[in-house]
Amino acid sequence: MIQPIYLYGSDVLRQKAAEADLGKKEELLQLVADLKDTLKRSEGCGLAAPQIGVSLRVVIVDGDEMAEVYPYLKGFKRTLINPIVLEESEEQCEYEEGCLSVPGVYCNVRRPKSIKLRYFDEDLKEQTEEFDKFGARMIQHELSHLDGVLFTDLVAPIRRKMIAKKLVNIAHGKVATRYNAKVK
Repeated sequence: MIQPIYLYGSDVLRQKAAEADLGKKEELLQLVADLKDTLKRSEGCGLAAPQIGVSLRVVIVDGDEMAEVYPYLKGFKRTLINPIVLEESEEQCEYEEGCLSVPGVYCNVRRPKSIKLRYFDEDLKEQTEEFDKFGARMIQHELSHLDGVLFTDLVAPIRRKMIAKKLVNIAHGKVATRYNAKVK
């Protein structure tokens, strides 16, 4: 079911998400289905459970939205339940990021170029996998949500100052989105 996306200023976006209970498979699968439906409707490339008001460590990414720019992302889809970062590369790269929870704001953010994760997939099977390039970027962006961190927190202070008014407007609901959104 399509859920509203919580916007900048919502308390749930600043909380550290709890581990998902793998024993509650039916509830987890419903959460994953809701994330997929909501992401598809919003035309984004990733979504974390806190963005739909559920403070659990569950994220999905779908590279198809970015495949025109990054062809290697065609078919790149992951469901990550209780992900743990095992390794991060020392080498960093910078890309412009945006976020469904911070509509209309785009900033360059530095993150590790590659990461290695352990997580549970949609079948609740444990996986260990390495990611690089923009796939790693999408995943890291979503993982930040699980720790209550937004991409705007990671930009240079001068840039944060430049976007401050936009963020205040978003927090007060003064923003238009093409998807159902709310501040709470």
